[in-house]
Amino acid sequence: MKTHFLTLAVMIFLFVSCKKEKSIVVTPSDYSASIDNVTQILIHDIFSPPVASRIYTYPNIAAFEIIAQNSKRYSSLQGQLNGLDSIPALDPKSGVNKNIAALIAHMEVSKALVFSEELVEKFRDSLYQKWGNENENEFEVSKEYGLKVAERIKKWMGKDNYKQTRTMSKFSVYANQPGRWQPTPPAYMDAVEPHWGEIRTLVLDSASQFKPVPALPFSLDKKSPFFKQVQEVYDISQQMIKKGDSSEEIKMAQFWDCNPYVTVNQGHMMFAKKKITPGGHWMGIVKIACKKSNADFEKTVYAYTQTSIGLFDAFISCWDEKFRSNVVRPETVINQNIDENWRPLLQTPPFPEYCSGHSVASACSAAILTSVFGDNFAYLDNTELPYGLPNRSFKSFNDAAKEAAMSRFYGGIHYKAAIVNGITQGENLGSFIVGKLKMTK
Repeated sequence: MKTHFLTLAVMIFLFVSCKKEKSIVVTPSDYSASIDNVTQILIHDIFSPPVASRIYTYPNIAAFEIIAQNSKRYSSLQGQLNGLDSIPALDPKSGVNKNIAALIAHMEVSKALVFSEELVEKFRDSLYQKWGNENENEFEVSKEYGLKVAERIKKWMGKDNYKQTRTMSKFSVYANQPGRWQPTPPAYMDAVEPHWGEIRTLVLDSASQFKPVPALPFSLDKKSPFFKQVQEVYDISQQMIKKGDSSEEIKMAQFWDCNPYVTVNQGHMMFAKKKITPGGHWMGIVKIACKKSNADFEKTVYAYTQTSIGLFDAFISCWDEKFRSNVVRPETVINQNIDENWRPLLQTPPFPEYCSGHSVASACSAAILTSVFGDNFAYLDNTELPYGLPNRSFKSFNDAAKEAAMSRFYGGIHYKAAIVNGITQGENLGSFIVGKLKMTK
């Protein structure tokens, strides 16, 4: 009898031991959940679109550099991104679970970039507890490596000139200069990130490498090309009003609004409605594409990383032009010269008009995602569902990018030239990044 009990005890011990030694499984959904957590923090903390692109990018690069270590599929970005040198080498015999280390690096770098660090920690701690219970040894060695890589990436990102731009002067506005950008209602906010063009690029040689054609010269002559495009914005808004809520243009504009800080006035009260940024929307599209294509963990990190790199350089390139051309918004010109009571469908963002940020960022993202998942990748976009907006279907990433761009015209916040030239700028950016970066073997 004792022999049977002893045998049973040994079997139970071996079973438990084997179970504890089983490698921890980290899924693509786990990584997307970390991205989603960052998105919610960005909404909570209210980061502008350019700054949000920075917060998405560096954590993804940290994660990608880990999965690229000793990989047969992916190549390191060391020496490819401006200023990025080597990260701590990974010993294949160390027992590190690259997926765990990558996700830990993502969370650690994310925490260093947001205000609400405790929200990252809450998400992180739930995973730490789970992993520790599943295989403590594998978790600890993976954690140690992930944190080392995160520290190296944080040192590199700290040299991108972001801190210096925090203390630079505000953008000067002169009321006696017609055609130049002026703050717009209802909050009349200062221009957002006027020095973003001075941030270190990742792939581009400089912020002005893909400078678009010059904006149309300002003119109040009704026959001038500039005033014709002003009239075009006003006319389409009147047509949309006649159609009412059934207008497809209105649905399009609302779906792609992506304004992180919409000011609302109710009586004597003013408050903000918070939403995702354009970058957040495209991160959502990456998630959809990864899930639909059944991408594994490494390809998921790859897709997020390459897209976020594109977004980062796209906003630097776009903002460089915005504050060079300094073009006045339609709302200002229309109120002063056509209809003083006119308001655009969407709230005008607080920075110059040319080029359209949505156009540049979306076209760039579409070019990159097409290179990852292929052309004619049809999908259902449910990114805006949490904000009360119905899903929209797209035949391809380029189809979505063109709609995102045109939505700004229908929203009344951009002229057609800023959209057309912005798409070209974004396409050129995306093609350049895809061609220059060697992320796959």
